[in-house]
Amino acid sequence: MFTGIVQAKCEILAIEKKPGLNTLEVALPPALREGLEIGASVANNGVCLTVTQLADDRAFFDVMEETLAVTNLVGLRVGDKVNIERSLKFGTELGGHILSGHVHTQAQLVHLDISDSHYNMQLEVAEEWLKYIFYKGFIGINGCSLTVGEVKGNRFMLHLIPETLRLTNLEDYREGDWLNIEIDSQTQTIVDTVERVLAQRHLA
Repeated sequence: MFTGIVQAKCEILAIEKKPGLNTLEVALPPALREGLEIGASVANNGVCLTVTQLADDRAFFDVMEETLAVTNLVGLRVGDKVNIERSLKFGTELGGHILSGHVHTQAQLVHLDISDSHYNMQLEVAEEWLKYIFYKGFIGINGCSLTVGEVKGNRFMLHLIPETLRLTNLEDYREGDWLNIEIDSQTQTIVDTVERVLAQRHLA
């Protein structure tokens, strides 16, 4: 489990591509390497990956074919930076909202509105996911716990503060790029439960 509070944006040092499998070598600062062991879970752009190998300055992660098919990890290149968060420990302050590290879909960045006073991103998502996205609700974007702004049609807004831009890779994205989306699990449970109850009443 994760909090959606990104700890660092870390550089991709190498990518080994095999049929149906990519191995990422990700640079990790000393603070994030401390106590890290093979088999540990680490979120990369919001995707829960398992540490398969450790070196002095990096960790290795295998990305399977299914993960490559549904996340933006497939488009990574050497030199890109990914949002990194180590798994939640008991007693850790929860500053964001609970994330599982299981990305549901991707959203395309369709518009950027940047000025001295604001940094706004408008994302477009497949219609099937809109029922889980609400104004002022929580959403995971590349592993970042964020609050949803205006929702209109199949698009929604994000209003980013300077601290979020400093700590994450969201500022690196341009119009046309794709970002990983994890919807809020509580919202999904409520919506699905209400739909099921209403369907049962309709059939009764």
